[in-house]
Amino acid sequence: MLLSVSKTKGKPRTDQQQSMSEPNRSAEPRKEHDAAHDIGAVRDYLTGLQTRIADALGAFDGTAFATDAWTREPGAPLRGGGVTRILEGGGFFERGGIGFSDVQGDALPPSASAARPQLAGRGFEALGVSLVMHPRNPHCPTVHMNVRMLTATKPGEAPIFWFGGGMDLTPIYGYEEDARHFHQVCRDALDPFGADLYPRFKTWCDEYFHLKHRNEQRGIGGIFFDDFSEPGFERSFAMMRSVGDAFLNAYLPVIERRRETPYSEREREFQAYRRGRYVEFNLVFDRGTHFGLQSGGRTESILMSMPPAANWRYDWKPEAGTPEARLYEDFLVRREWL
Repeated sequence: MLLSVSKTKGKPRTDQQQSMSEPNRSAEPRKEHDAAHDIGAVRDYLTGLQTRIADALGAFDGTAFATDAWTREPGAPLRGGGVTRILEGGGFFERGGIGFSDVQGDALPPSASAARPQLAGRGFEALGVSLVMHPRNPHCPTVHMNVRMLTATKPGEAPIFWFGGGMDLTPIYGYEEDARHFHQVCRDALDPFGADLYPRFKTWCDEYFHLKHRNEQRGIGGIFFDDFSEPGFERSFAMMRSVGDAFLNAYLPVIERRRETPYSEREREFQAYRRGRYVEFNLVFDRGTHFGLQSGGRTESILMSMPPAANWRYDWKPEAGTPEARLYEDFLVRREWL
């Protein structure tokens, strides 16, 4: 989740990228009594992660990300600041955004406390890095990644913290090799923290990134988690770092394999059609988008993760036997990739 306010012309600005997932109902947020509860360490890690990813993807594209540092104006409902890194019209990426935010507020918005009524009205601090990258080549998948920490506070009581995040892949034209690689890296990142985590977080990701009104998956999934605090602060933070650190290894080999794949205007049209599904999910279901809007954020920045172009066709169905049909039959379904 990314929340920001631009310093440009003194106008408030909020950057919100997806995504806050559905709550993990098997685990309540943890009351923190550990002196090692170090928000500064989380902040340092996240700012460094943003820089590493922006540098690597900018080098891959051949275009440096622009930097927009921002701070909240005094008296705003949200306080804090951050940095937005943005790339548009690059050599490889049509649009990409990588944002860091560290914001504080006096009351959790409804999207963050709906499943936790006991936390309603608490103050909060939310730190996160979130990104969405939209390649131009339809054979190169869109990717999303988010890692974050939220602390809920109340005078006279110990703060309650939890970590969240994950990554997921949204292909236009599916490749088994790419899907297996992406999921393998996700599993490798989680295995040191428990063999149960990958299947648990994979299932959660499949359930979250589902367009209920179409009964259709958004992509091939990956991993997603929220409300994670069960093993304590240090272990939870280490797991979040492992996920964040795994992102480039999960994504760069995929786009390196596909970047020179030739494509036609027909394939670009199908890409725009599938990007319409991305828009539908972000607007209708994504809790991160809802969090930003409910927090009083700037709409332009909240929707920074949207694709640069999308279209819709009335009751369109792919022709049998085509690569487009195979996407629906073999990739936009819940399945085990490993």
